[in-house]
Amino acid sequence: MEKITAITSRTVVLPSTDTDTDQIVPARFLTTTTRKGLGKALFADWRFDRSGAPVADFPLNRPSAQGCSVLVAGSNFGCGSSREHAPWALLDFGIRAVVSTEIADIFRGNSLKNGLVPVIVDKATHGWLLENPGVEVTVDVSARQLRLPDGRAVEFPLDSFSRYCLLNGVDQLGYLLSRSDAIADFERNRAWQP
Repeated sequence: MEKITAITSRTVVLPSTDTDTDQIVPARFLTTTTRKGLGKALFADWRFDRSGAPVADFPLNRPSAQGCSVLVAGSNFGCGSSREHAPWALLDFGIRAVVSTEIADIFRGNSLKNGLVPVIVDKATHGWLLENPGVEVTVDVSARQLRLPDGRAVEFPLDSFSRYCLLNGVDQLGYLLSRSDAIADFERNRAWQP
């Protein structure tokens, strides 16, 4: 995982509500155990027509979406089945943060474990972002804030452990491995031995 202090980007807006993980990355693409290349499968049934041609008016296919790494999504984003491939596909496509009023818990957890920042905001802020696609925002992981073009800073929830992992570029296993000396010391010094 790469270290993430802040992400500054224009937004791309996908206003659909109840976007489930099968829409984010359809099940037929789940045969891989690697992350590389999954961006091609992102929203595959929405981004491409039956012949495989890009759907011109799909938000992520528009020229204005090029280079955007912050996705503003409708409410209840990432619902449905648990699949780590969903955040993998978003990351491989170039999305680094998802902003919504509601992000499904399992998707949120999978995102944090893989370096995709889930940003939950209030309805008024969300509504403004939906109505103003393409604005430049900053997702400040360190301050736990979403900064808007008008100077407003909106706080978003981010637990301390996930924040630590994002800021230091480590996943849960990486964190445990970094503590291996302390774990070994504990095991050597505990009161009872098996």
